[in-house]
Amino acid sequence: MPRTTRPAVVVTAGLAALLLAGLAGLAGLAGCSGGGGADGSDGSDRGFAGALPGRAPAGATPTPTPTPPSGPYVALGDSYTAGPKIAPQVGEPGGCGRSGVNYPALVAKALALAPGQFRDVSCSGARTGDLKAVQKTDDGVNPAQLDALTPATRLVTLGIGGNDAGFMQVMTECAKDTLVGAVKDLVGGRTSAAPCREHYASGGADQLQARVDEAGGKVADVLREIRRRSPQARVYVVGYPALLPTDPVSCGPVLGTTIAAADLGFLAEKERQLNGMLKQRAEAAGAVFVDTAGPSAGHDMCAGEDSRWIEPPFPAHGLTPIHPNAKGEEAVAGVVLKAVRG
Repeated sequence: MPRTTRPAVVVTAGLAALLLAGLAGLAGLAGCSGGGGADGSDGSDRGFAGALPGRAPAGATPTPTPTPPSGPYVALGDSYTAGPKIAPQVGEPGGCGRSGVNYPALVAKALALAPGQFRDVSCSGARTGDLKAVQKTDDGVNPAQLDALTPATRLVTLGIGGNDAGFMQVMTECAKDTLVGAVKDLVGGRTSAAPCREHYASGGADQLQARVDEAGGKVADVLREIRRRSPQARVYVVGYPALLPTDPVSCGPVLGTTIAAADLGFLAEKERQLNGMLKQRAEAAGAVFVDTAGPSAGHDMCAGEDSRWIEPPFPAHGLTPIHPNAKGEEAVAGVVLKAVRG
């Protein structure tokens, strides 16, 4: 971000305005690490079709490695699955923003699935309710995503839950709270070092944790419905990649004073809670949780343009703020494939 001699409050206002304009109507969400997952940790060895192989005890006969599912494959999810503005944009309706190189498309290609063996019904803005009912977009209507499932379906990836927790709105609220604090500083008013945390935890109740918990119940319902419709499918719940680095100070050159440094830690904490909920719900349903937060460490939106998987509030030309870029979709595809192939 270029250097400027304007007052800090002007910089903050500009970035906050960008968040408000750039995130309005977008419903994708990323999350930070929520514990072990399908990249080799303790959440990667279960699926609807039974346990995947692990290391056999001494003296025991090794369990044969199961054949990876070859389709039909159905991809369900929100904008972090769909890949809005990543060229080429494909499929209908156009308002879903599906990319031809999003992670489901790359997984299907790597598995050498025929066109009729793969359906990507993910859609930007999707919440869990949009999996069961039609979803209106700015350009067309997306049918209920779960209707793509059949008893013949053998592979399902699910990336959902962030919009139910309202995390994009939380990001925008944090920017607003920081802006208000900057104005108070100018007039000598009392401000908080973490105004966003104070906003959501006022009165001793953690509003965001409550939202995550509520979203968890909805995700559990979706997983039960997937199992009912496609009882032979192996199901992979794909977590959200890291939005923020472990050290928020490194975000200064990218975010400036848009969000207070202490609140960046607060947001990272909530991302971990979100992914933790997804992991818990996946395991309880016998699905596999795919941790993308661990592999995405160092590739957050504050990383350099050559290494980041998530675009910052000022994204590269033509891309979506605070959403995966093509490198991010490709990287997530690799993590998903590792899980699918065991």
